[in-house]
Amino acid sequence: MTPLDALLARLFLLHRKDIELTLGRMERLLAALGSPERMMPPIVHVAGTNGKGSTIAFMRAILEAAGKRVHVYTSPHLVRFHERIRIGAKDGGKLVSDDELYAALNHCEKVNAGAPITFFEFTTAAAFKIFSENPADYLLLEVGLGGRGDATNVIPAPRATVVTSISIDHTEFLGQTIAKIAYEKAGIFKAGVPAILSIQHDDAHKVLRFEAARAGAPAIDAASDFSAREEHGRLIFEDARGLLDLPLPRLPGRHQLENAATAIAALRCIEPDLRLEAFERGLTQVDWPARLQNIVKGRVCDIAPKGAEIWLDGGHNEDGGRALAEAMADFADKTERPLIIICGTLTTKDTGAFLRSFKGLAQEVLAVPVKTEQYYGKPAGLVAAAADAEGIKAAACESAEAALRFLSAREWRRPPRILIAGSLYLAGEVLALNGTPPR
Repeated sequence: MTPLDALLARLFLLHRKDIELTLGRMERLLAALGSPERMMPPIVHVAGTNGKGSTIAFMRAILEAAGKRVHVYTSPHLVRFHERIRIGAKDGGKLVSDDELYAALNHCEKVNAGAPITFFEFTTAAAFKIFSENPADYLLLEVGLGGRGDATNVIPAPRATVVTSISIDHTEFLGQTIAKIAYEKAGIFKAGVPAILSIQHDDAHKVLRFEAARAGAPAIDAASDFSAREEHGRLIFEDARGLLDLPLPRLPGRHQLENAATAIAALRCIEPDLRLEAFERGLTQVDWPARLQNIVKGRVCDIAPKGAEIWLDGGHNEDGGRALAEAMADFADKTERPLIIICGTLTTKDTGAFLRSFKGLAQEVLAVPVKTEQYYGKPAGLVAAAADAEGIKAAACESAEAALRFLSAREWRRPPRILIAGSLYLAGEVLALNGTPPR
């Protein structure tokens, strides 16, 4: 174990694991650090349930294609903590180094002096310190949970705020209804700061528009101000400034058209002079691991049935399942294969709701446990039972690797299409198994 890994492990154990959506502890630590949140580059603050990371990935790719230096803060990580903190540079940026991360965490630990704080708050403060010490043109800042009381919501005045698709998730913290969840997400709106809104459920849309007006944040709304559609193999984006005829995004799935549109709308707001070439290059070069990631080489492919098509995604709620099912159905229309889902979820997730859209589409679900230190994974037997309850044949396996070996032992008339999904933590396990961590 490296000194950095040891420090992260100690911080994880020493600081409270429970989540409290308040800003007081964060404000105290940042003040002691010299208020780095006031010395960071212009910020685009992104909240939502589904699509936050993909929308940020599109914005980063487009801005970098335009020669901008872009810091990025996202969570959770898939394999290594470094993935959460990306430092912008002219060459496209890089994940934070061991030395810089260790120095920031160590300094924050000394300054905090043992005062109560959560792991996410602590590491967010360290990230802000790092971002404040490295020049960049933008910081793309993802909300950790909710928005109103999230540790990232201490920033004074972002350049823009973005709310991606909202659905039922994290109900134990954000509320049981989409309207209550939308209210928490809308907490990032600031007076005079444009609020870019993705396509939303009606209840979420009403709350977001009301809260934007109440905050004095001018809304740029996918329901009325911009749109995107696929036409003849191209992405057609349209807003008040006109029409863009663009290549389809590199990230597959219909839902990525919405995420790309939201990213484009946000960038057209804050960087109105971006050239068409930046949008074109960004859409075709964007990369965001474990979001319908096609695994084509590595140990996972070696273990899986010969010729299998393997897709990896961190989707874990009802809307995420619906988007993945639509993508699998689109793939089936092009090339028919038996669809097998390897699924693992956390205890806090509605596994049945996630799997519901796959009824009649998936041949079988192989349920696996999810390994994570911070949250409890649902036992494979309960995941299998949830699939059975939705009318999908299911069996429990010890791990994703065991599930892949189980499939390899079968005879296949046509190699299967395998979707591994249900949790970002499961996705991280699979990328580690494959030997291809994000870079």
